Amino acid sequence: MTDVAPTGVGRDEIERVREAESTLKRLGYARVEPKVRAGSVPPAFWVQEAGVPRRTFPVFVPSNPESPGKASWGSLEALGKDSGRSARAIFVVGSDRAAEATWNRIASEGAAEIDSEVRILVLRAGGHANPHWHSIVVDRRTLLRLSTGVVVGMFRRAFASAGQNPVDFSELLAILAERFHIDVRRSLGVTTDEDALFLLYQLAQRDSYAPGDAASNLHGLVLKPTGPAARLPWFAG
Repeated sequence: MTDVAPTGVGRDEIERVREAESTLKRLGYARVEPKVRAGSVPPAFWVQEAGVPRRTFPVFVPSNPESPGKASWGSLEALGKDSGRSARAIFVVGSDRAAEATWNRIASEGAAEIDSEVRILVLRAGGHANPHWHSIVVDRRTLLRLSTGVVVGMFRRAFASAGQNPVDFSELLAILAERFHIDVRRSLGVTTDEDALFLLYQLAQRDSYAPGDAASNLHGLVLKPTGPAARLPWFAG
């Protein structure tokens, strides 16, 4: 059977949509029927993350993979408002350079925050040249803020499980990379995970209201209501 392109849609664009759908399927995302219809530019299709029925993502596949149009993230913002949740979407671009430019434009125009679930898939022509998620570079203060939130959750989980789930700081790096799509090494200007963790600890130690006063540190953990161990700086873990 010969496919016929819809009016106004080129065959190249149809192929890019197919490649995007196939690649996302390999990455664990299944195509689903759209639940929200909003925005000036509708997504090419919707996907659902494997094993999480409510985590659906609109997928935007622009006609120009090197320069997604502004209308796409305008639609993204509308979708988020219409569904009553934070922005969640996948953009498909053709290069790392396009991915960087796409994220910078989306973020600068307020369509997505750093802790949103906006993901950018780099998918080159043919779909087989190492497709990957784009990792973003953030400033140190943003990285430290996110790290503190993650570590607090890790300590609370360990405390609630009476030590059955010990804190492993390599998990922090994994969450920053997989959940937030942050390139931690580039953001900190280091080349190893060990250096990244060491620098994060140093940044956390310095970032306080009153230097030298452990009780005023912005990154302390309150594990007990009273007592000498009530407050523990996470970098000391």
